Amino acid sequence: MKKCALLLVVVTVLAFVFGGAAFAADKKIVVGFAQIGAESDWRVANTKSIQDACAEAGIDLRFVDGQQKQENQIKALRDFITQGVDVIGFSPVVESGWDEVIEEINDAGIPLILSDRTTDIKGDDYYVTWMGSNFIEEGRNAGKWLVEYLKKQGRNKEQINIVELQGTVGSGPAIDRQKGFVEVIAENPNLKITQSQTGDFTRDLGRTVMESFLKKGEKIDVLYAHNDDMALGAIQAIKEAGRKPGKDIIIIGIDGVKAAFEAIAAGEYNCTVECNPLLGPQFVDAVKKLAAGETLPKITYSIEGVYDETTAKEALPTRQY
Repeated sequence: MKKCALLLVVVTVLAFVFGGAAFAADKKIVVGFAQIGAESDWRVANTKSIQDACAEAGIDLRFVDGQQKQENQIKALRDFITQGVDVIGFSPVVESGWDEVIEEINDAGIPLILSDRTTDIKGDDYYVTWMGSNFIEEGRNAGKWLVEYLKKQGRNKEQINIVELQGTVGSGPAIDRQKGFVEVIAENPNLKITQSQTGDFTRDLGRTVMESFLKKGEKIDVLYAHNDDMALGAIQAIKEAGRKPGKDIIIIGIDGVKAAFEAIAAGEYNCTVECNPLLGPQFVDAVKKLAAGETLPKITYSIEGVYDETTAKEALPTRQY
């Protein structure tokens, strides 16, 4: 009897390590998901997509809103372990500080799916798959769009001052979107980031920080925001300062939320780089494959585009978020 029990444990552990974790066929799949919060339109759409997809698939979803606090997410992850869920989904608010709790998840033999964001833990053995966007490429796409736009405007030789609204300090998107953007503008000596500060991915703080940028009285040609919500907040600050967003100051953001498309259509926003939040169907597909004992790819990128005044109006009626 002891030998049989030991064999079962070994088989279970091997199934987890090599990416498969078949569940009992007659048992409803239970998934715990620790979300960052509801800090932006993007995040709200991401949450709804996951909840709707799980409900449609008949999955028992134990969902926790971390309210942008790491300690809340860590508590949620430990609660999922205690509950003995089949799979844990997780979008980390920042990259560091997860080693201990993720080790606990691994020790419990629960497959971990990373969604949207990553951690700074070395290697990829601690999760079965990661799904989301290439944040570095999003930053690059924002930079490339700006370079081409300035060229079309005949301003490619002009000294261009850029202010940057960063996302949450220490988060994957903030780090990578800055990295990709800086990589591109470094090849163009006339482009320079003169002010950079976090807006924590929120509209209110984006507005507040932009107000402080403007009050310094320095020349501002471009605003690069790590997400649309901060950019939309900044637009309000620009208008209140008596300047025309989209004209006096070029506005570039990331996410591709519907409100950004509407602002582009109104001539107050210049470009948004898409970051697709509708990961629910992809997430459920991964859970089902795990339930069937299948091995998942380590990385699955979303398909995304870049939208400006030439494409946003046409795409606006079809935006789901």
